[in-house]
Amino acid sequence: MMTLSALFAITLAMLIIWRSSDGFEVASEYLGRNLTDGVRGATINAVGSSIPELFTTLFSLMLLGEVDNFAFGIGTTAGSAIFNGMIIPAVAILAVLGYGIAKKVNVSKKVILRDGIGLIIAELILIYMVSGNHLTWVHGLVLMLTYVVYVAYMFSTMKKKETVAPLEPREREEEHRVGRKPSIFKALILLDFEHVFVRKQINTANAWALLLFSMLVIGLACIVLIHSCELLSAEMGIAPYFIAVVLASAATSVPDTILSYRDAVAGQYDDAVANALGSNIFDICFALGFPLFAFTLFNGPITMTAETVANVAELQASLVILTIAAFIIYYFNAGLRQIHAYALLMLYVVFTLFIFAKAYEFPWAIQLGELLASWIPKAT
Repeated sequence: MMTLSALFAITLAMLIIWRSSDGFEVASEYLGRNLTDGVRGATINAVGSSIPELFTTLFSLMLLGEVDNFAFGIGTTAGSAIFNGMIIPAVAILAVLGYGIAKKVNVSKKVILRDGIGLIIAELILIYMVSGNHLTWVHGLVLMLTYVVYVAYMFSTMKKKETVAPLEPREREEEHRVGRKPSIFKALILLDFEHVFVRKQINTANAWALLLFSMLVIGLACIVLIHSCELLSAEMGIAPYFIAVVLASAATSVPDTILSYRDAVAGQYDDAVANALGSNIFDICFALGFPLFAFTLFNGPITMTAETVANVAELQASLVILTIAAFIIYYFNAGLRQIHAYALLMLYVVFTLFIFAKAYEFPWAIQLGELLASWIPKAT
């Protein structure tokens, strides 16, 4: 009974995050209307849709009671990065092909090269940062500065774009909404935050209000998610870390999935892929870096157990291996097709099976985990 309650609460949190992501999309479309070359997907969309990972990491430190449960945040962000790199592009490819929009999905090699290499560099930095037993505010600061460098590079290489007219909210659907705009109360109940804040025409002020309010709701949903995952892990007899890697990471990746899906069916393939990769860079550098910086600055260093260090090491090794595999699929093919989507999905299924086998201490999974962990150098 408790297991069903926990699963229901996780599903509810996921639905709230999903509905709230519509507000992210509307606001980011307006605020990023003058960005080009996949920059909007890799910055505004990526940051906005990755707020769940940031809140999950921050709140897990505050709510779970043990500093070692920072591993919950690492599990969520790294698991989300794997989900984003495998599931989101696969969903985008299958959606485009399924709707008959195109016979293949062509993504700019520049976008893949820029964000793919940036992601691998961020992962290598993370591996070094968390490979020791002690984590301090310096580690968090280095991760955040890595993201600052990435964003600075993005904007310095962005091509200039002609000025465009103000973007109306959800132009592609506006014709179907005429005369059917809900009341503010009904919109709140339905979590339709667009119609709460944008009653007439969208502007900078109500776009930021929409974005920030959606973030607040998602933050509250993340608190429910953390407690539910903790309860489910107790019922299943496994560490919360393993639940975070699979379920919490999938729940917090819903906004990324929706944004990339809609970009893909709208023909914005660069943004669809850049959002997934850019979200991963934000997750690794900021969603982990900021909570680590803030927590250790006021509470002192975090000391992780040997078991946690080993779990984190094998997860980081898995993340790098899967990222490189996905990069090869993205970059070395003349257009992404159905077979590439299935290959990405299969990689994620194999990873999920490994995580649960490790949680229940299957001998082969333990041996594989030890092998992966041995590849990670220890920080001095």
